[in-house]
Amino acid sequence: MVLCALLTGMLISGSTWADASLSAPPAPRGILSIAAYPAPPLVLNDIDGNRFSLVKQKGRWVFVHFWASWCGPCRREMPAIQQMVEKLKTLPLAFAIVNTAENEDAVFTFLGLLAPDIVPLMDLDGMVTEAWKPRGLPSTYLVDPAGVVRYQVLGGRPWDEDEYLRFLTALSAQSVQQN
Repeated sequence: MVLCALLTGMLISGSTWADASLSAPPAPRGILSIAAYPAPPLVLNDIDGNRFSLVKQKGRWVFVHFWASWCGPCRREMPAIQQMVEKLKTLPLAFAIVNTAENEDAVFTFLGLLAPDIVPLMDLDGMVTEAWKPRGLPSTYLVDPAGVVRYQVLGGRPWDEDEYLRFLTALSAQSVQQN
């Protein structure tokens, strides 16, 4: 009976077995599933001078996060992001933590107090941020393994809580399945 109901639901929705096995997990509060679009370019140096390119991250999910030190919600959220990065570092998930148009001294001081292990990307002139068009800070985008933006998050989130960690873990597992 359950199998019959599942098959009927899949037929009505147009899903296939392959779609069902790769379907997205339920998103926690604040993570919005959006109309998919190709991710804008993102090539930046981190604070240590190492180059990051979104294109080179193909094949895995990427957590793209825009923030600034003067942003109150960013200040509250950054320790949770550091905890999340630490807990998920073994997954096939890339992190692009983009500081928006601030100098290295401001960024270094801010992170030294709140998230000393985060290595931010430096959007010194704000042009990458402008291309992504966040609707405020902090803003987060989840980019799928094909380079397509699938989710958007406006405002801060408790990224180190179990529901967010499970969601990101499930997404990263999909990238392994798809490759």
